[in-house]
Order: sequence, then structure tokens, then C-alpha cells
Amino acid sequence: MDANPAPFLYPLEHSKILHLVRHAEGIHNVAGEKDHDALSAPEYFDAHLSPSGWQQTGNLRKHVHASALLKRIDLVITSPLSRAMQTATEVFGSEGHINGSKEANLDDNGISSLNFPPIVAVELCRERLGVHPCDKRRTISENRSRFPTIDFSLANILWTADARETDEEIAARGLKFMSWLWTRPEKEIAVVTHHRFLQHTLNALGNDCHPSVKNKIREK
Repeated sequence: MDANPAPFLYPLEHSKILHLVRHAEGIHNVAGEKDHDALSAPEYFDAHLSPSGWQQTGNLRKHVHASALLKRIDLVITSPLSRAMQTATEVFGSEGHINGSKEANLDDNGISSLNFPPIVAVELCRERLGVHPCDKRRTISENRSRFPTIDFSLANILWTADARETDEEIAARGLKFMSWLWTRPEKEIAVVTHHRFLQHTLNALGNDCHPSVKNKIREK
């Protein structure tokens, strides 16, 4: 008997389509490439997008609209860090969202605009926890005023000031996030998150797959 596991086959009605998006370039990414110690600088607290990052979101928005992908997505989930929320609202949000100086087109609940998928902030898909100011988010009340089209009801406080989350802890959090996704009724979901979260989550997901599937998941 072949010791390797067989590829999994799932009926379409028991599957979801995920569009995994790593946030656009942040100002801390630019500084960190020059000096990794810069990531510990207070000035990069909850780092926002760089000018190049804003250009990246604009290009992705054009692709999402031109490909009609936006019409298929039922839900957008974002990390509650500024760079991820800026990416999510710029790429998947309405033209009227508040993101800087733009005005929001809100429904009666203050969330989302018509013909655009709702955007929900979820703490489980945030960047590695701990120590680095760039990976610490603002308060929910602050973020609600800055991003009124995002639903923050599923965001909670996760932070450690003196310890950095391990790779194994990120992977465990990622698997918990994926399990939670299965409880959602939506079939096609965009997830705006971070490089390390994606790296460790996808690596952990591949552990029980056929080798060919595992290699595909882990491709960069």
C-alpha cells in the first residue's frame, strides 16, 4: 500500500474559494530593508502604507474590477493593522469610503456600501504579535473613526509587550483562523493579511496533504 496520503476530493458545495492578499508595502518595510532594528522604532507604530504601497493598491484595484472578481467576492476579511485595512478598503471598498479625505457611503448599520462586499476586521489573521511597534494596532474606537466601512465586532485585543510570537504560535493561530472560516456562510472570501501569517499558516495546512498538493501550497 502506498504510504503517501491520497489527494483530497471535496464536493464543490463543501468548498470555499479564498483570495489571499498580502498587504501592500508599508513604511516599516522600506525602513526594515535598510536596517532591521528600525522595526523597533516608535515612529513606525501601526505602520501605514508607503507611497509605493498606495500605488500597489491602486493597481490591484484596477485588476479586481477589470476581472469582475469584485462581483464574486462575498466577504473581505482584513487584519486590524492599518496597512492591511488600507489595502482592503482601497482594493475592495467603494469609491466613497473614508480613507484619508474620502467620504463614506454607509448603510443603516454604518458598515459597507451597496454593491461592495462587507469588510470585517479579524484579529486572528493579524501580523506576528509582540514587541515591534509596527505590529501593534490602534484602539478599536480609533479605528472605527478612521475606517467606518469596516466591521470591528470580531476584533479583540491581542498583544504582548515583552515577548515575540513564535513561528509555531503563528501557525496555531492560522489554523484556528482557517477553522473559523469554515463556520462562515460565504463561499468566496478575500483575506487581506501579512507575509508571516500566510507563510506559517500555509506551511501548517500542507502537513496532511498529498506531497504534490503540499508543494503547491508552499510555492512562493
